[in-house]
Amino acid sequence: MKIYIAFDDTDTLECGRGTGKLARWFEDRLPANLRMLGVIRHQLLVADDIPYTSHNSSLCMIADSNFYDEKLLSELIDNGADHIKQNFFEGSDPGFCIATENDSNIDDLVSFAHICLRRKVTQKEAMNAVGDIHLSGHGGTNDGIIGAAAAVGLTHEGMSGRFIEIGGGKRLRDFEELTTVKEIRDSGIKVISVSRHSSFPNDNDMLDNKGWLRPRLFMGKAILPITLNGQGIWETVGYEKKQGDE
Repeated sequence: MKIYIAFDDTDTLECGRGTGKLARWFEDRLPANLRMLGVIRHQLLVADDIPYTSHNSSLCMIADSNFYDEKLLSELIDNGADHIKQNFFEGSDPGFCIATENDSNIDDLVSFAHICLRRKVTQKEAMNAVGDIHLSGHGGTNDGIIGAAAAVGLTHEGMSGRFIEIGGGKRLRDFEELTTVKEIRDSGIKVISVSRHSSFPNDNDMLDNKGWLRPRLFMGKAILPITLNGQGIWETVGYEKKQGDE
């Protein structure tokens, strides 16, 4: 069973790191029977009437377990609250959300997330959308509950966002800038050519990830779109490296 664990607004402009790091670090707080599948960054609406720290992004970890009960939920909630308490920065407005793929209100969170991509929403709307799903604020205005709820919805839908970490093998930051296609595939990432006139990438082909390997979340999977350059080397597309958000 997939479990979604989302964080939002735990940082400030002056703190030197983003919520992405806090979300990645939560892997160390997972119970022994859970394994981290990945951490997804989602971009929400940027508008003048929406307060945000730097990019208005929120983060969601996907974990996997053979079972899920009230005891595990309670442990995750306690661990998440303590993790925020230890790692958030004063002046931020942290929010925290936990759900499973089988929760009865999960589709309502998908609909809520779509609204967050179009207009400013309120905390009340977020709380109404989650129903019995856990959603809590942990400081400041608690506005982070909006992004946390949206991150769960978008992650469950599986059609947007990018991985800032992946579990089960080699970590994204451990890859050399120039790798083989096989190395990428062995980590669980599906490589897809978007070149009009290129052949299917073979395992031994070389791939330039530009020092910023960030697969997309598409159809619920980690997908890396690549294209063939003039030197016979594949390279990633959609390179949008930003400082401080991961």
